Amino acid sequence: MGVRFAPQVEGDDAPYTLVVGGSPVVLDAAALALLARGCPRVVAVDRGLDALIDAGVTCDLFCGDADSVGARGQSLVDRALTGDSGFIRDVERYDPRKDFTDLALALRAVRERWGDVPLLCTSLSGGRTDHELAALGCLLSWRGRIAWEEPSFSGRLLRSGDAWDLTGLAGSTFSFVCLSPEASLSERGMAWPLDHRRVRLLEDLGISNVLRDDAVIACHEGSVMAFCLHSAE
Repeated sequence: MGVRFAPQVEGDDAPYTLVVGGSPVVLDAAALALLARGCPRVVAVDRGLDALIDAGVTCDLFCGDADSVGARGQSLVDRALTGDSGFIRDVERYDPRKDFTDLALALRAVRERWGDVPLLCTSLSGGRTDHELAALGCLLSWRGRIAWEEPSFSGRLLRSGDAWDLTGLAGSTFSFVCLSPEASLSERGMAWPLDHRRVRLLEDLGISNVLRDDAVIACHEGSVMAFCLHSAE
């Protein structure tokens, strides 16, 4: 199964900043290196640094308390803190006894340096529902565009005026979940199309649709997270 990330969301010309989270569920090294290609900045969130090391992708910013980073990563963080920027250019290291997640603090660090740039995220979904919901909450507060790529799915956070073109993925399972009190959206090129349909927070209407040719989802109001599931190959 290859990475299905397309580098642009419709209407967006800005390049993505890659954010690699600390989930133990990671893309393989080749797929992660492919994601990093074309991203002008790469951010590691704690154990995400280990995945970047395996992929041979240098890191512009490391954010985390380093409590789950392996020995190689720990050494690189320590070296970066002493001025050796061979693999990591910048470091924000946090006290493990903190009130916020590493991801929330990493997003704050990205915003302080580069603003609400478009984000391409991976390794945020680690098999724990609480972590996934917390990650969604962090992403929902981001004002820029967001794409999410995991081994099992490609995702987009869509807000009012956003659309996702899913051409070339006929037969794939597709779902969306409303993340705002209400949202309005349209789907075409799917087994069960919608036209300016209003949905409620976490309503299950959008689960398990099937893509046809030239499929598109468009968000007219509110916020939704859309998922194209990867079939096992």
